[in-house]
Amino acid sequence: MLGRSGALEVRLAAGAREVRRAQRTRYKVFFEEMDALPSPLARLSRRDSDLFDEVCDHLLVFDHDVVAKPFRKPKPRVVGTYRLLRRDVAEVGPGFYSAGEFDLGPLLAARPDARILELGRSCVLKPYRSRQTLALLWQGIWAYVRHHGCDVMVGCASLPGTDPQALALPLSYLHHFAAAPPEWRVAPHRALHQPMDLLPREAIDPKAAFKRLPPLLKGYLRLGASIGSGAVIDRAFGTTDVFVVTPIGEIGSRYLDHFSPAANRVAA
Repeated sequence: MLGRSGALEVRLAAGAREVRRAQRTRYKVFFEEMDALPSPLARLSRRDSDLFDEVCDHLLVFDHDVVAKPFRKPKPRVVGTYRLLRRDVAEVGPGFYSAGEFDLGPLLAARPDARILELGRSCVLKPYRSRQTLALLWQGIWAYVRHHGCDVMVGCASLPGTDPQALALPLSYLHHFAAAPPEWRVAPHRALHQPMDLLPREAIDPKAAFKRLPPLLKGYLRLGASIGSGAVIDRAFGTTDVFVVTPIGEIGSRYLDHFSPAANRVAA
């Protein structure tokens, strides 16, 4: 266990059966609630899965406050999940998931010894989208980061919709006010690149633009994350994706103090 708050618990998946439960939770969020288009296999299995699931660690939030079915023990419900992929695992396996959209080559070459952790496939069931659940997920991530000595967290973050013009305000805000420094900047593959500087800096109200961001992106930016130089349209998931990089050293002390109890337990 990496953290507990009331009836909610966060920990890593213990075996393939719990990974499948995470995949079913992802299916409910991505395909039943949002605009993602399931493959025939996903529609049949009611699970969101890919080859990366086999090599990643899966962080799960369980709700233990469930009603038992007749003649069965109550089974905690998987209500949130994050997928975690370390560089040492990616490099002997399928690589990073985000490399399908973004050119990670220059970053990896420039920092051959950096212990990179890719975060992905984040989702929480709608009734559980609260600070309590998100805080537990981040406690689990921070415990994992401490345990493995990670230097930087990276990954794709999504804005809903596939029309960049409709997303001009949040994309332009990210470009002008949250751009990664040159040494961390990652761009999409050339054929996928969508410009983000759709509005001039002086035309943007930063507070209003920040409010337009999805909660996950707001959370990353509050932690100290910055954004790569270009977006990618993911039509299968109905989103526009940006690359997020969060050096561990850039995370503010306020957040470290908040997450540290779980991290100290697992690191010990």
